[in-house]
Amino acid sequence: MVRRKSEWPTQDELVICTVTKVFAQGAFAKLDEYGGKEGMIHISEVASGWIKNIRDFVREGQKAVCKVLAVDPERGHVDLSLRRVKDSQRRWKVQQHKREQRAERLLELAAKKLRKNLDKAYDEVGFALQDRFGDLYSALEKLAAKGKEALAGMNVDEKWIDALNEMAASTVEAPVVEVVGYIDLSCNSPNGVEVVKASLINARDSIKTPEVGAEVYYVGSPRYRVRITAPSYKVAEGALQKFAEIATAEIKKAGGHGEFHPVPKGE
Repeated sequence: MVRRKSEWPTQDELVICTVTKVFAQGAFAKLDEYGGKEGMIHISEVASGWIKNIRDFVREGQKAVCKVLAVDPERGHVDLSLRRVKDSQRRWKVQQHKREQRAERLLELAAKKLRKNLDKAYDEVGFALQDRFGDLYSALEKLAAKGKEALAGMNVDEKWIDALNEMAASTVEAPVVEVVGYIDLSCNSPNGVEVVKASLINARDSIKTPEVGAEVYYVGSPRYRVRITAPSYKVAEGALQKFAEIATAEIKKAGGHGEFHPVPKGE
């Protein structure tokens, strides 16, 4: 069971639940990530429209992604909704939960190397990683990409850093995202083709690093497709913008024309 440092979920949070009891006016569900605390899904929050038989939508033992509507720690009440979770949100949460389950298994393996249990692992390093990186798997991805420097400044025993770094290096792939843009370059001088080629090569070589990759494809005069890969969208988009600035500046310096056309993420 993936654990959270907080004892209770927050309003509007997406949570993984296990339906424990179904009755005429709703269902009770166990919050898997919060120590098995129980929440309630009122029939009006099970599905949109009129419901003839609630068991057509929920059943005991079913895993579900719910949205937290309200939390009352004093009374121990959590109100949940099934119908307010979009399909895209459900897919994202399920994928995220699987990532966290894998990260927890790796944390437990690291703990065994140090002769500690999972409870100790969370207390000594797991919750701290969640606080800093948002979740355990993101922390392991950072370790895979940057090594121990990813945890610089954390008040964590060096033995944990060594164990987790070794685990991440051997089992976790560093994250890679991709952004794409188009750039129009033209130059009417006698050596215009060489000028365009040189501007693209210089721009590519200026932004490439061990973490950032750049590829350029000819689409059709005067357009070129630029593909950037990097550990995060922020880094990738920054590199793409720098590529465009360098290429257009060089082509204009030679008397040509340059224009950049970014492509929104997901297109």
